[in-house]
Amino acid sequence: MGNTCKKSQKIPDDVDDGLETLDEYRSRWRSVRVIYFTMFLMSLGFSIILTGIWPYLNKLDPKAGKEFMGLIVAANPLGQMIFSPLFGWWSNRIGSIRLPLLCSLVLFTFASGLYSSLEMRPDNVRFWMLISRFLIGVSSANIAVCRSYLSAATRLSERTKAVSMVSLAQVLGFIVGPGLQTAVTPLGNEGYTFLWGSLVFNMYTACGWINVFMSIGNFIMFLPGLFEEHKIAAREIMIKQGKSSERETWKAIKPDYVSAWTLIMAFFVLVFNFVLLETLGTSLTMDQFAWSDHEALYYMGILMAVGAIVALVTFIAINPLCKIFPEHYVLIWGGFSLMVLGRVLYIPWGDGPPVIAEVYNVTIPLTGNATMDLEPSNAVFLGCPKTQPWCELTPALTLTQFIIGYAFTSIGYPIGVTLIQTIFSKVLGPRPQGVWMGLMTGAGCLSRVLGPVFVGVIYTRYGTYWTFGITSVMMFVAMIWLLVEKKRLIPPTFDNNMGAELQTMSTNKVPLQLEETDYKIVPQIDDEAPALVENEDELDTALNTALCSRRNSITIVVADK
Repeated sequence: MGNTCKKSQKIPDDVDDGLETLDEYRSRWRSVRVIYFTMFLMSLGFSIILTGIWPYLNKLDPKAGKEFMGLIVAANPLGQMIFSPLFGWWSNRIGSIRLPLLCSLVLFTFASGLYSSLEMRPDNVRFWMLISRFLIGVSSANIAVCRSYLSAATRLSERTKAVSMVSLAQVLGFIVGPGLQTAVTPLGNEGYTFLWGSLVFNMYTACGWINVFMSIGNFIMFLPGLFEEHKIAAREIMIKQGKSSERETWKAIKPDYVSAWTLIMAFFVLVFNFVLLETLGTSLTMDQFAWSDHEALYYMGILMAVGAIVALVTFIAINPLCKIFPEHYVLIWGGFSLMVLGRVLYIPWGDGPPVIAEVYNVTIPLTGNATMDLEPSNAVFLGCPKTQPWCELTPALTLTQFIIGYAFTSIGYPIGVTLIQTIFSKVLGPRPQGVWMGLMTGAGCLSRVLGPVFVGVIYTRYGTYWTFGITSVMMFVAMIWLLVEKKRLIPPTFDNNMGAELQTMSTNKVPLQLEETDYKIVPQIDDEAPALVENEDELDTALNTALCSRRNSITIVVADK
């Protein structure tokens, strides 16, 4: 390397600080984009089968029932919750993300192939499906590793944008999944058969094979020579603090455990409320507005599509918004306050109870003639079922309430989930964050497990007042706690306020003192002859060379006058 480090204008000015060359900058962001795709794929692996899992299970094992289907759906987040901290610990232990991610993608490929070949296993097929979904959940625990790497591979100034984009990738995975399931429906229920009729390729199994091929591509992306890890966050703080090594830097910075656990609990509450609405949405509209199955799916599809567009715009707006207002203010007033309003709006304000639906076991007299249409679309069977006693005692939810509440959720949730992760990574500092990100991922998975249970117990038995009253209180308490701890949500600054002092030795052992405004760190070129400087320009050149070389320290000798 020459005496000076040439800086390209293609590197943004706000990050052109000599920590990396243009090639390193490009390689680093290529690795970040691979992480984006991995997060997209893990979300896709969960969502792509949601709309088809019940008819697929019913086809393979008609006796399985919807209760067992609920276990299958819950198996994915359960596996992810258990193994997320373990994957995070593993990546911290070996100091690399490559091996955990490669192993998780092999498991994801195997489990997706297992799901798509269930027709080859006629015995105990429901349990094989349960195992396949659990293994997919275990493999998707690599999300903790991805989030940890994203924190390590971005500067503080880049973190909000990077987390916004990775959250956007996850949302796209949830949106694209059901769309792909719809796209393969022309294959039909029977589809095509291979391997002498034992391997079936139909509208259910195609989704699993899509996961297989995409995960193989994702595996190749992480191979040596194609993926290179760049952990710039610790080096950035090391230079700001004047430390001699990255390990020394993060060892000297103790995490704020109160703020870390506050953000983990806030993340749990936020995701729980979102999953609750996602789980309850269709059945809630059928109960409150007397919609048929077809109407509920059609109108909810439109509402969710519009909500997804609003969420995408919100994700893109987060980074510029945080350049105007502090991140913790945007989190509390832009994220949690809207979520609180969204939940409060779902507390029924209607004039009277919803339409009451009759039950299916209709008694027909044995004498005379009596006819009755027992189809579920019959108007007499639409509305809030009599099997839920609260239906006749609780006011109905209005359609206006439902739409406005959903709109607030579509804006508040993206802001909340992005900024919680952003602030969390900054509060933890430059240390390896695998285990901590595993704990946050596990909290989100726990909410996805408990959400359907909450719907089955609280909503079915006690109704909308209790359901949305409890969730409103949860969101409000979480928001108040964030306000109380708002000072802890401000990420620490890592500048060395004591000033930087460069100790150099002249031939007469006279130290040269530099002011704080001149330099923040003194690098060392190990095993090289000391750099001889005679003036300030040569000192600048020597320091710039060392910084571009990413050395720990440099010995500089001042020439005698």
